[in-house]
Amino acid sequence: MGSHFRSYVWDPVLIISQIILMQCIYYSFLGLWLAGVDGLVHTSRSLDQIFSYEVLGFSTTQGRLSMMAFILNSLTCALGLWFFIRRGKQCLDFTVTVHFFHMIGCWIYNTHLKAALSWWLVNVACMALMAVIGEYLCMRTELRAIPVNTAPKSNL
Repeated sequence: MGSHFRSYVWDPVLIISQIILMQCIYYSFLGLWLAGVDGLVHTSRSLDQIFSYEVLGFSTTQGRLSMMAFILNSLTCALGLWFFIRRGKQCLDFTVTVHFFHMIGCWIYNTHLKAALSWWLVNVACMALMAVIGEYLCMRTELRAIPVNTAPKSNL
């Protein structure tokens, strides 16, 4: 039995801790981006901005700025995938997991699952951005050349 390069070992504690970490990154940075947007427009902060279906809309300035915050948050989360997950193969898995738990949170917060097209479009676009950019960053790191020193280790 030969050794495998980066063989995968089933570690549920690591996977669960990475899921929790990515959820923390998602909501922390989304809160920061929304606070920045609220500071620009001078609106009050609310959990509705994160969980409500009606906030994300193309018709109002606040809705468009909230969409911008969600898109910027997907870029920030892609950096989180790069720093903490570090595997290109797992980026899509963690991205879908983060957005699935966000959908469950929205469902609980609103007590129903709404069919608002703008909410679905923003979340699908954010999933795609987060997964593709995170995977690109991780694969770029994974494919970096490993330096091999050809000089002798000792002067015998």
